[in-house]
Amino acid sequence: MGAAILEHTKEKAGPGGLRAEESVGSPTSRRSSPLQLPAVGATRDGMAAAFRPPKQVLLQALRSSVYPGVGGLGSTCCSCPLGAKRYLLTDNIVKLKEFQHKKVAIAYNLPGTKETYLRKLEEKLTQNKLILKGELRTLLHLCESRDDVELIKKVIYRYHAENRNITLGEYKFGPLFMRLCYELDDEESAAELIKDQHLRGFFSDSTSFNILMDMLFIKGKYKSALEVLIEMKNQDVKFSKDTYVLAFAICYKLNQVEKAVSIFSQIMKPESIICTNLNIMIHIQSNMLKTLIEILKEATDGNLSRFVKKHEFSEEVLAKVREKVKDVPTLLARFDELYEKLHRNGQVTTYTLDALLCHTPKDRKSRMVLLNKRTVSRRTFQPLSQSLWAE
Repeated sequence: MGAAILEHTKEKAGPGGLRAEESVGSPTSRRSSPLQLPAVGATRDGMAAAFRPPKQVLLQALRSSVYPGVGGLGSTCCSCPLGAKRYLLTDNIVKLKEFQHKKVAIAYNLPGTKETYLRKLEEKLTQNKLILKGELRTLLHLCESRDDVELIKKVIYRYHAENRNITLGEYKFGPLFMRLCYELDDEESAAELIKDQHLRGFFSDSTSFNILMDMLFIKGKYKSALEVLIEMKNQDVKFSKDTYVLAFAICYKLNQVEKAVSIFSQIMKPESIICTNLNIMIHIQSNMLKTLIEILKEATDGNLSRFVKKHEFSEEVLAKVREKVKDVPTLLARFDELYEKLHRNGQVTTYTLDALLCHTPKDRKSRMVLLNKRTVSRRTFQPLSQSLWAE
């Protein structure tokens, strides 16, 4: 993210801390100057680039598709299928199920009881004894309540103070703590620690910030998510593609449309279903009706190879097209013909544009074997335990 967005968003977010969220589109969440972002991915040369309307048209099209925000964990999208939730990270990033399975395994193999283990750690804190890596890892997997989190906080502060000058490349505790907060529905503790300057370096990875922003986004706390994005930049944590997706969604829901447009142009593929439908909305707003019909005609082209993925269109977006061309008989007749063809080809979806923007993405796991995976500790030069290879 460039300096321009962060200087502007700092004014929006305030000095820090979680607070009640303002409604989307409120006077304090108006759009500002465009963002300057580093390029992500290759040059876009698909359909969206072929018919590129003026910038103000894109802004208007995006504004017209913004719906009011939703609040509360598990709240449903106002235009999504019944029960659909707003998740922006894949399960392969959040890894909540994997984390929960490990909790069960660690609790089962624990010598003695959980209460005894926690009491021993409290004694080590009192006696100022060294906290070991394995002890913190086990503690994070034994936590079952917010009361347990208070002990974890103390142990994390002690552990980081003892190891802040040591390169801990073989294991990252930040994502593990965020997954715990995700499970316990405790975004307050997650935000408290990730912003604490005394823990600078403990959350040195993009995954920790991304999981927290996703958690806040699910609850409709878009401004708090924006604060985390600012903190991520301030701590010089490198942005991943998931970070850009989250940043786009946050700005989109805060009605900071110019920022959303800038991010969108860098993270979306022109052939994606979202980009395809936004492109249609742009042409509707710009009254480029003949070009619009040509785009639909091209999408129904039967000469394409069966290996080429065909464009899909939202029923909601197509309804807007029909409304736009209904007063032009020749275009209406042509549209109705293409509309029927799109349906026959299975190229029409019932998802709304807002639902597409807030869908749960699929995992894209690499099928390649990680031949160069490190198995030796950088610090001790001893073989790593297999359980510590994972993030």
